[in-house]
Parts: sequence; C-alpha cells; structure tokens
Amino acid sequence: MSIKSYKIRPLFDTESATWSYILMDRDSGKAVIIDPVWEQIERDSRLLQELGVSLTYVLETHIHADHITAASMLKDRTGAQIVYGAANDVDGADQFIKDGETLAIGSTLITALATPGHTGGCTSYYVEGDDGEGAVFTGDTLLIRGCGRTDFQSGSAASLYHSVHDKLFTLPDETIVYPAHDYKGMLFSRIGEEKKYNPRLKIGESEEDFIKIMDNLKLDHPKKIAAAVPANMKAGRTGYQ
Repeated sequence: MSIKSYKIRPLFDTESATWSYILMDRDSGKAVIIDPVWEQIERDSRLLQELGVSLTYVLETHIHADHITAASMLKDRTGAQIVYGAANDVDGADQFIKDGETLAIGSTLITALATPGHTGGCTSYYVEGDDGEGAVFTGDTLLIRGCGRTDFQSGSAASLYHSVHDKLFTLPDETIVYPAHDYKGMLFSRIGEEKKYNPRLKIGESEEDFIKIMDNLKLDHPKKIAAAVPANMKAGRTGYQ
C-alpha cells in the first residue's frame, strides 16, 4: 500500500465551534487551508511557518454566517489565492471552482463537489487516499451525525438531501469526513458511518421526512450573522479594514 501524498492538520475555533484544516502535500511542501477563522489568524500563520509549508490556496466551503473568514488576511500575508464554489458571488475571490474541477498542490489533487443546501453555494473538497480512505471536507453540508441548517442564505432542504445522497454518499465508505463545525467534541467521521447512523440523512430516511425535520427546526440565527455575511461576501476584507 502506498503512502498518502498529503497530510491534514485540523484546527479548532472554540467560540464558533469551527474546524479549519491545513492540507499539505508531502513532497512539494505546498498547502491549502480550508475555512480559516479571522480570530485565529496569528495561530494559523505561525503554524504554517512552523510546518515549513507554502500556502497556495485558501478554500472556502461556503459564505459563513457564524464567523468572519481570514481568507483575505492570509492572502495578504502569503499571496495564496482565495477559492469559492462557482455558485457563490464573492468580491475578492480569485477563483470560482466548478463541480468536478480540480486544484493541484504538488501531486495532491483536490476535487470540488458542488453540495448546495445549507447555502446555495456550498462546496465540498475531496482528496483520494489509499484503499478508499480519502478525505472529504464537507463544510456545513454534512456534519458528524447531523447537517447544517437550510433556512437562510438560499438554503434548501431538498438540495441538501440530494447533495448528501447523490454526491457525498457515493464516495467510498472509508472516506474520512471532516466537517466545518462540531458541537459534541467529535473530530471526524466516515462516509460509511454517516450512511448508517446520521439520524437525519442515513440510508433509508426519505427526502420527505428530512424536509419536514429541517422545516421545523426553528433555530435562532447565528449571533454574528449581521457582521459575518457581509464581510464574507468580500472574502473577509471588511472584517479587519
């Protein structure tokens, strides 16, 4: 069995319960960071230097409503390109990646998967691994034993259901799921686990029942939504200027 071409370093922001991830190519020393948080810019910048990697891309899974992205600050510091899914309208992004398109960091290929539902522009990022044990960064589309809400930002419960069942659940069962948030102390899951145990989305749960659940959650809006969404529509630029 060959060794994976990449390494992953998870990073957590306690206030927003956000996971960010540094994905590093072993041979080239190039890296991407996924969903960085504004308040963690010093921690993340320091770690990139300590790891001795060159940041090539900042990947965003969607326009976040609960925190401001550090994308623009990281671009200013490193020259990395800011990437969003093609369905987003973000001022300051360098690239809008379409479903099925790939980005390369050294020999590591990252495939974009359009997975709308939590928001209209949600995108997951998949990297292959050995014996099916790749990794997928799912944003808020698929959480560990849960999923993101679908009641604002062009959200759609029907779209999220199909994004999970038609896209994410077609990945190998051993694929590691790295979500954008976790509220129960879980670091990762696997596609096979979520197909069996996700109470909302496991195989056998109907689209109709899922829509009923999501339409009746009656959740409060995130505390930072009024500041976060406008800032993130400018790739976080207004978050610090």
